[in-house]
Amino acid sequence: MADLVRFKFYETALEANRDKQILAENGINSFIANEQLIQSDWLLSQAVGGIQLQVFEDDIEKASQILKDYKENEQYSLEVEHTIANPEFDFVCPKCGSNHIYRDDSATSFFGISFLTSHQFKCYYCGNEFTH
Repeated sequence: MADLVRFKFYETALEANRDKQILAENGINSFIANEQLIQSDWLLSQAVGGIQLQVFEDDIEKASQILKDYKENEQYSLEVEHTIANPEFDFVCPKCGSNHIYRDDSATSFFGISFLTSHQFKCYYCGNEFTH
């Protein structure tokens, strides 16, 4: 049986678990090391090498290809969907024309009460921040 090897390093457990799930859906067994240690004390991250995704030595190439394909498909899906006409949105990102936007009220609200009538928005597609 092949040995476990360190495959990727992560700063957050969310990213590591996402990739672990993608690999599992494609038949690759993987394991996350240092997740609980770093979540309990993030200052230890540098000392232990971050959160590690480990795979069996025989699966390294296949795992790399699966994650590469996933990232490419994720980018492609954003490119395809970013100009879908949706009557629920009366505006789009002024930079790229995407309707994949969300309202960021963190700077203009306090406990859910908005102080301003214009809102800050951020585009999922290009990252542009704008007010409307």
